[in-house]
Amino acid sequence: MTIVPVLPASERFVAQAQRVAKTWQLPIAEADSAQGLVLWLDENGLALKTLDDTKMGVVRVDFAAGAMNWRRHHGGGKSEAVAKAVGIKGAKRPSVLDATAGLGRDAFVLASLGCHLTLLERSAVVAALLEDGLNRAATDPELCNWLPQRVRLLNTSAVSTMADWQGQAPEVVYLDPMFPHRKKSALVKKEMRLFQQLLGPDEDADALLQPALQLAQKRVVVKRPAGAPWLNEMKPHIEMTGRANRFDIYLIH
Repeated sequence: MTIVPVLPASERFVAQAQRVAKTWQLPIAEADSAQGLVLWLDENGLALKTLDDTKMGVVRVDFAAGAMNWRRHHGGGKSEAVAKAVGIKGAKRPSVLDATAGLGRDAFVLASLGCHLTLLERSAVVAALLEDGLNRAATDPELCNWLPQRVRLLNTSAVSTMADWQGQAPEVVYLDPMFPHRKKSALVKKEMRLFQQLLGPDEDADALLQPALQLAQKRVVVKRPAGAPWLNEMKPHIEMTGRANRFDIYLIH
């Protein structure tokens, strides 16, 4: 994976940038020589940014604003496809292990509906973005009373963590591995271009399924682009197909 340094926007953020770099074992960028991908730190928090293209913008985890906030207020709630896929029904709120957390969007939807989640993210850069978003959410008057209590983040490998799980097993394991993206939306294109530059596709995605099946108490849910092959070439018990994505559901008998 690409090593991404932390770059403070000004002298004001140097001490904070040093703390972030120490926490996630990342280097500090020198402002006069920095290039390529950086973790940009300013008054809005951490963001993934490329210095090679000033028109690219940034990717930031912000649970209190933008698309995530809109989805919480105006999305489908319990009728959202991801909610149905993990088994939210009536008062039932399963515990969920999101083993490929990414930007945490689906996890945020599930947490907003009352699920308790553990997020696994093996990239220190992405985990740093997630933690920064969670820390800012903890100061938001609408989110502080529930989001921090329902979400736990671990910067660790999903395969090894699932294989050596400690404590009570989650009812649901949720997998959304990176896949070569073909959508044309400007926002998706920006994020996916930066993420592909940072992470690339999950070449070892197939290895996730078996430990997930061994760990989950009730089901494993795999999010795939519509038309993508089954993970590890294993046919699911249920397929929920939408316009852009598909949820493959493996029931634990």
